[in-house]
Amino acid sequence: MANPIRKLYDWTLRIAAHKHATWGLAGISFAESSFFPIPPDVVLLPMCIADQKKSFRYATICTVSSVIGGLLGYAIGYFLYDTIGIKIVEMYHYQEAFEALKEKYNEYGVWIIIAKGMTPIPYKIVTIASGVAAFPVWKFGAPIQVFVEKYLTLLTMAFLALLIGGFIALKYI
Repeated sequence: MANPIRKLYDWTLRIAAHKHATWGLAGISFAESSFFPIPPDVVLLPMCIADQKKSFRYATICTVSSVIGGLLGYAIGYFLYDTIGIKIVEMYHYQEAFEALKEKYNEYGVWIIIAKGMTPIPYKIVTIASGVAAFPVWKFGAPIQVFVEKYLTLLTMAFLALLIGGFIALKYI
């Protein structure tokens, strides 16, 4: 019998070549944020290589879908941890790490979420843990609005610099 992960991988590559690949990318990106084991990169990268002019469109679709999927992961942790969430955590063999992560959330919640990007911990584990810990989805609310309004010009310039830098980097990749 073939490896189930390999079957999923092959399946995602077929999606990347399909005429409705954009919908497949959105679906995989959404699902990966809350339960699916294969990252959307295996669809995103071939799509971007095949049509470089649409790379930012694909990346945007992937990002937005991932955030929405992250909200589903949060809901699984918040409302359904005892029925669905625990099964997802067990599927990844993260029971011990998950328990430790839950304990640290009250003290280091934001930093855990930021650091996740630099660790091999799957995003879905962090979104579910965020829900279990009832970490506020919109943690900063009004204070972040004050910050953004105070530094709007600087933040806009930084965003544009990153965006232009991304276009330049794509040209030379």
